[in-house]
Amino acid sequence: MSTVPKLEVKGATKQFGSLVAVSDVSMRVMPGELRAVIGPNGAGKTTFFNLITGFFPPTSGDILLDGQNINSIPAAGRVKLGMGRTFQITEIFPELTVRENARIAVETGLGFSLRGWLTGADEKRVRDASDEVMTMANLTAKADRLVGELSHGDQRSAEIAMALALKPTLLLLDEPTAGMGDEETYQVTGLIRRLHRDSKYTIVLIEHDMRVVFHLADRISVLAEGKLLAEGTPAEIAANEHVQNAYLGKAE
Repeated sequence: MSTVPKLEVKGATKQFGSLVAVSDVSMRVMPGELRAVIGPNGAGKTTFFNLITGFFPPTSGDILLDGQNINSIPAAGRVKLGMGRTFQITEIFPELTVRENARIAVETGLGFSLRGWLTGADEKRVRDASDEVMTMANLTAKADRLVGELSHGDQRSAEIAMALALKPTLLLLDEPTAGMGDEETYQVTGLIRRLHRDSKYTIVLIEHDMRVVFHLADRISVLAEGKLLAEGTPAEIAANEHVQNAYLGKAE
């Protein structure tokens, strides 16, 4: 296994005027790892994701992907380097079918989105790649349904399928089970587990549901008030008194 981190964040700080949203946070994620980022509301988790994915430039600090400093590379450029992301609010085309959503992402990933027509060979590549990501997301049976008609869990799976269509080597998921009931949470958790264990994706996720976090994560980073409070295995985090007091809650 490579000793170069898939993702490395070195002393990242993001300041908005006098507000310091993220303060000197460092993190190393190795290839094939599933890292969870947790913390109370306002801890700076989404801002931290925005620094990693290029939506905000860091005020100070460095972001490295496969050992390459990507501070100066915008979000679209980071996607081309293999960084895929989903958002806290599901980003899909609800008026289109699952297949059409997948196709749009596939064509973008293949560089075909600005073409007026495709050759027969390219059309087959798009069709096969669309089928592949729908299969990975367990959505083949619903390929011709409008995404807007699907359950929240299936919509989230469709969004993840669109991210997979861009062929990422690093997948960042922002609260993938937010707003879901138990059945949908189980469905999306199963998808993430398959992507990690079977397809060997490196995954970083923000998640509030501690059942999901402790079930999936190899390691956990805990943010509080924009700072890194703790980092470790699920067992280490569960036993950490500072984390218990700040976030998980400690029994009296």
